[in-house]
Amino acid sequence: MTWQTEVMAREQRGVSGGTELGRFLRAHRTRVTPEEAGLPLRPGLRRTPGLRREELATLAGVSIDYYTRLERGKETNPSASVVDALARVLKLDTAEHGHLRDLVACGVRRAVAEPVGELGRSVRPGVELLLDNLRPCPAYVVSRTMDIIACNPSGLRLFAGMGDWPADKRNVVRYVFLHPQARTLFDDWDEQIRACVGRLRALAGTEPDAPDLAELVSELHSKSPEFTDLWDRYDVRWHTHGSKTFRHPEVGDVTPGYQSMQIEGTVGQRFIAYYAEPGTPDHDKLVLLDMTSPKDISVRSPFSG
Repeated sequence: MTWQTEVMAREQRGVSGGTELGRFLRAHRTRVTPEEAGLPLRPGLRRTPGLRREELATLAGVSIDYYTRLERGKETNPSASVVDALARVLKLDTAEHGHLRDLVACGVRRAVAEPVGELGRSVRPGVELLLDNLRPCPAYVVSRTMDIIACNPSGLRLFAGMGDWPADKRNVVRYVFLHPQARTLFDDWDEQIRACVGRLRALAGTEPDAPDLAELVSELHSKSPEFTDLWDRYDVRWHTHGSKTFRHPEVGDVTPGYQSMQIEGTVGQRFIAYYAEPGTPDHDKLVLLDMTSPKDISVRSPFSG
């Protein structure tokens, strides 16, 4: 069963709304308890997890009929004030609030059939030069679905064992969920898988028909129960910078900083680089990682032909 087929089946069973906007609202409505929303406690067993539709509608200042239409996909263009009110009641964080706005904007674009930009699968020569010049710091470029489309030697070596996969299968999400070394490589594997799903969920909300996304999600659904559980939560959180600890089998524990940057003028490409202060043990381990990388690893994209 493909990802799109599964979503359609769920909709037919009444499990979710008919749009990403509706499904996002429903998923987050079920997480907010009446107590968290400031509603008085009432006796009796509640059959609905989280808030009821009528409770959310009242707290957000919209009619029950209007909110129901939003959740069922019959209404897709709420005003900015309604979006902000829903975000407040649902206790969305900054990333989730932004994603809710993106879902609304996506609905408007689809209604007027606005074309989506062409997907780029190769990187510019200048970006390849940057990757090479950053050595020994690990760095790589990922597509919108987190395929590694270019890297320097330590950028690939950092993900222990990924180099054994064919170049066109090297994907950060696939690695984190499916590679046998991933669970022990990352000091916070649970957080890594949540962040990866958050990235894909955000893309699914704004481009639900993206074929590259559908193929990857379908594969992960079939191979990883953890992925399926997280996918159904509709979280859209991820990290753009910070530090990350790797328990690397070749150089030992290393905790570099990292920075993720959008590459302007591309469709979803991001540049990720790791770093450490020169003279520190972490920097020495990054140097060693770069030195022990196979000489034939190229920064060129495996998708460029």
